[in-house]
Amino acid sequence: MPKSVFDPREVAIESIAGEAAVAAERLRADWLRQRFTAPPVWTPELHADSRLRAADAAAMPGTPASVLMPIVLREAGPTLLLTQRTAHLHDHAGQVSLPGGRVDPGDLSAIDTALRETEEEVGLHRDQIEVIGILPDYLTVTGYRVTPVVSLVQPPFDLRADPFEVAEIFEVPLSFLMDGSNHQIRSAELPAPIGRRSFYAMPYERFFIWGATAAMLRNLYHFLRA
Repeated sequence: MPKSVFDPREVAIESIAGEAAVAAERLRADWLRQRFTAPPVWTPELHADSRLRAADAAAMPGTPASVLMPIVLREAGPTLLLTQRTAHLHDHAGQVSLPGGRVDPGDLSAIDTALRETEEEVGLHRDQIEVIGILPDYLTVTGYRVTPVVSLVQPPFDLRADPFEVAEIFEVPLSFLMDGSNHQIRSAELPAPIGRRSFYAMPYERFFIWGATAAMLRNLYHFLRA
């Protein structure tokens, strides 16, 4: 949903997803590795608009892109590294995002794209990143087909934000993000021809996590909880 159409913070909460939190033992590095090695049967949420039928989504290739889900193995508990995008960008200006971007011709794979973009945006080198798996592609309303690449990162590490793209780098406890009681559903009536749109939001302190980022985190939640 374009930033200029509405302010998502001002959209009323329609409901709370409310499912139980992922158990703490499932957020440990060894369990996460095993889950991606032997994935369960589960049902992902593949696209941003609940009215878009699966057949329609399959027919829309979208612009290929990748994001990294960097799970930081802090002593106090795992966190997820996120960025706040700068306000002047053409796409998703000012929004909370996972590091990543569109596929470049020289990228060897979706994983390669996520690692390259992460190093460019936040300065985290691929040698410090342990990729443990990928989640199903997610189709955004802005026309991107995004591959989420899940990884583990062991501190210490140094970060350096790209000042053109990244206004701030921060971390959120994974336990907060993997708790359905923190997953808000908000809906807005937008001008025609857009109509009614619903989206997930996971506000954390002064950061408003919503849209495609929140939806991809919902898929991680479903995958870990299955």
